[in-house]
Amino acid sequence: MRPRGERALGCCGLCTCPAAAGDEIMHQDIVPLCAADIQEQLKKRFAYLSGGRGQDGSPVITFPDYPAFSEIPDKEFQNVMTYLTSIPSLQDAGIGFILVIDRRQDRWTSVKASVLRIAASFPANLQLVLVLRPTGFFQRTLSDIAFKFNRDDFKMKVPVMMLSSVPELHGYIDKSQLTEDLGGTLDYCHSRWLCHRTAIESFALMVKQTAQMLQTFGTELAETELPNDVQSTSLVLSVHTEKKAKAKEDLQLALKEGNGILESLREPLAESTSHSVNQDQLDNQATVQRLLAQLNETEAAFDEFWAKHQQKLEQCLQLRHFEQGFREVKTTLDSMSQKIAAFTDVGNSLAHVQHLLKDLSSFEEKSSVAVDRARALSLEGQQLIENKHYAVDSIHPKCEELQHLCDHFATEITRRRGLLSKSLELHSLLEMSMKWCDEGIFLLASQPVDKCQSQDGAEAALQEIEKFLETGAENKIQELNKIYKEYECILNQDLLEHVQKVFQKQESTEEMFHRRQASLKKLAAKQTRPVQPVAPRPEALTKSPSPSPGSWRSSESSSSEGSALRRGPYRRAKSEMSESRQGRTSSTGDEEESLAILRRHVMNELLDTERAYVEELLCVLEGYAAEMDNPLMAHLISTGLQNKKSILFGNMEEIYHFHNRIFLRDLESCIDCPELVGRCFLERMEEFQIYEKYCQNKPRSESLWRQCSDCPFFQECQKKLDHKLSLDSYLLKPVQRITKYQLLLKEMLKYSKNCEGAEDLQEALSSILGILKAVNDSMHLIAITGYDGNLSDLGKLLMQGSFSVWTDHKKGHTKVKELARFKPMQRHLFLHEKAVLFCKKREENGEGYEKAPSYSYKQSLNMTAVGITENVKGDAKKFEIWYNAREEVYIIQAPTPEIKAAWVNEIRKVLTSQLQACREASQHRALEQSHSLPLPAPSSTSPTKGGNSRNVKKLEDRKTDPLSLEGYVSSSSLPKPPEKGKGWSKTSHSLEAPEEDGGWSSAEELINSSDAEEDGGLGPGKLVPGKYTVVMDDEKEGPDTLAMRTGDMVEVVEEGAEGLW
Repeated sequence: MRPRGERALGCCGLCTCPAAAGDEIMHQDIVPLCAADIQEQLKKRFAYLSGGRGQDGSPVITFPDYPAFSEIPDKEFQNVMTYLTSIPSLQDAGIGFILVIDRRQDRWTSVKASVLRIAASFPANLQLVLVLRPTGFFQRTLSDIAFKFNRDDFKMKVPVMMLSSVPELHGYIDKSQLTEDLGGTLDYCHSRWLCHRTAIESFALMVKQTAQMLQTFGTELAETELPNDVQSTSLVLSVHTEKKAKAKEDLQLALKEGNGILESLREPLAESTSHSVNQDQLDNQATVQRLLAQLNETEAAFDEFWAKHQQKLEQCLQLRHFEQGFREVKTTLDSMSQKIAAFTDVGNSLAHVQHLLKDLSSFEEKSSVAVDRARALSLEGQQLIENKHYAVDSIHPKCEELQHLCDHFATEITRRRGLLSKSLELHSLLEMSMKWCDEGIFLLASQPVDKCQSQDGAEAALQEIEKFLETGAENKIQELNKIYKEYECILNQDLLEHVQKVFQKQESTEEMFHRRQASLKKLAAKQTRPVQPVAPRPEALTKSPSPSPGSWRSSESSSSEGSALRRGPYRRAKSEMSESRQGRTSSTGDEEESLAILRRHVMNELLDTERAYVEELLCVLEGYAAEMDNPLMAHLISTGLQNKKSILFGNMEEIYHFHNRIFLRDLESCIDCPELVGRCFLERMEEFQIYEKYCQNKPRSESLWRQCSDCPFFQECQKKLDHKLSLDSYLLKPVQRITKYQLLLKEMLKYSKNCEGAEDLQEALSSILGILKAVNDSMHLIAITGYDGNLSDLGKLLMQGSFSVWTDHKKGHTKVKELARFKPMQRHLFLHEKAVLFCKKREENGEGYEKAPSYSYKQSLNMTAVGITENVKGDAKKFEIWYNAREEVYIIQAPTPEIKAAWVNEIRKVLTSQLQACREASQHRALEQSHSLPLPAPSSTSPTKGGNSRNVKKLEDRKTDPLSLEGYVSSSSLPKPPEKGKGWSKTSHSLEAPEEDGGWSSAEELINSSDAEEDGGLGPGKLVPGKYTVVMDDEKEGPDTLAMRTGDMVEVVEEGAEGLW
């Protein structure tokens, strides 16, 4: 409330301007003004409000002596009057203003004009007008006379008093309410007054703008919708907090300015306690204090509103974090629940159940992070509820759901562990029973039949059996129905059948023991007459002819599954053999049982090692390979290791999926018939080719490991996995595994000679060995450097090995040839289907795969132009490879005669296959020629004179035939092999054919070993009629022979007896 009736000022709430209603003198609409708007006009000081008051409290407006008063524009005069009359309070202004017009130094004419102008333009109520008339004698006298004669011009509602002196003025207004220039004691400084008015009005405007800003900001906050995600909520809270800080800053600036103004208003009183304060000064102080109080109230209200708004935004952010965490945790828990629900397998063996329990524990350990997070999130939600969060209705159900999901998951894990524990217990019983049966069968098989024929031997064997049977109480399945009842919760169809088979095997084993007991008791009884003990014939043990497994199955189709489990030899023996041969039959049956046990042992080792291998691969892929993509581990990976996962691990993931999804299941399907495991290998032989890719990458992987083995990433992963061995040991596992298979297959084949799957086992063993050879060859092949072509174009790699090589070429310097005969070169040969490569082996320094040799390519021989001589005099380890009709001869010395034989045989196979292909093409060409007329031969190629046919004598002393077969059209037309000791040179020479013949194409010639006939090769055959090119000079030896030179072309009409042409 304003003191003594508050009135606004200007447009800022501190000044008001409506004129008094009913004012007949100055009634008009005037716009409120501020000091800043008319500051220059106020500075002229032609009128001022000193703060003095009349006796009744009327405000005093002083018009000091101002010579240029008449020159002031009406607009400026009106603005100043309007502003000055708007300053006092409404109560004071209602009493009316007292005007003191000081014209002591002026002339009467000016006084009259001034009074009339003021009276006409004054915008407020007037109580009294006091005029200090001019002091000069003439002007005073003139004013008295003029005032009397012009009194009507000064008629107003208020009296106009013409005063002659200042003391007379003091009779109307007390000296304390007049300024010093009017003989008073009122302290007034116009510039200070103007400064205070400007500051107060500026402050009032600031208060108004601040209030409007806070109101607008509050409206914005109140209308803001709460976001639905964490990021948006955080952004809104951040933006609002920033705006709030800016608003508070503006508010503090306004308060600071207001306090400064108030301090300035109080300054005169502080300087002198005797200083009197006028009413206008008191009003100014009250106005500033009121504005400051408004600001403080506004600030308090805003702070209260902001606290509530901020709390709501913070609670909203807490809620959004809670909801986001809830969604993530719920998704994880739902996924975990689905996995545990799908985790229904109870295992098919003891090792399998142990593996499942280990997987369950690992799964529970990994899931514990999500469960702990869910429980922590539930507690966080409860804390929000306790803190009176506005969204209790949304938080409480989610907390209950989280708790329910955690409890349900824990219950499912406990239930699952209980089932697997039951399964482990059952499989332990079954394993103990099977182990007891196997040990029993092994005991029966290990008892020598010949020793049991004596009374002492029979009694000793009988004691062994009785002692073993006593252990059955602890190891056997006692009651089958009790097993069914106790383990009903886990007995699926497969496990039920397995229990029944084990129980049947147990019964069969006991039956075998009872029969053996009966036989031994008879032998242990005292003999009434001497008995000649007869041992089984040796061939019964060595040969032991037995029917095929197929006949066993047909004869036992109606027998129990327990008999099928043992492949049925014992019951077959009992049903088909007479009692007189019971001893030998029992021996054969026991031997078969012993082999079955050994096969089972091999199968168990194969399965156990396969499961361990799969688990190790998974461990490496999850513990190392997957962690390379983990952002939390990125800082531990060195620069040289980044983006090198495919190099380090190769195709290990492909190998893992093959074994885990396919091959392990195939092996488990053969657990009851180990001898059929060879079929598993044969069916998956193509998939095993993936090991060749892994082994080819192994040198790069090994090199990368050696460069980065000290990387902290590997140490951290090894620590997490609790591995004693480093990663490189596990990267070697696939190489070790592929070599392990052939050893297990050999063992299985050893104990399955007469079984159904023996042939498959032998074929599987050969295939695995072939893969190992291919892998080994490929490792050497990728080490070849310097070969410009594509090695895959040379066909399949057949052989590779190191040899000593001598050269003997027709072309070349004589000294070089002589030196070559005595100094061998060490070369590594690669035999392909289409070429043989000569390389120089270079050993590399380093360790592991870095020490593997490389091969520098030197030359290659096309197999279409190669011939061989299998035996070289003086050394059984040497053979010859010659090229282009022995223009180039390479004497090869193998490390051993066996290696030489293997290479010669392989080369012979290649040449023979080429020969067969050429023969088929030649036969096809001859068939085409038989249906068409022969082409005329050019005279230059005819070997006859005067039209008489002459035979060409065969060159028996030559090691190579001097002729090169020239075909008509086909490039594969070849002659038949020459006589023993002759080698064909498969060369190709160009020949210009007559235009009338349509052109000639070079034909491929036969390649054959010069010793082929001695080794059972193809015999001599007749040449095919056709045109030939002479590749070696042949001198004329008689009148019936024809002399030929290299490059001559002859036509063979036919080959007669004794090889004559």
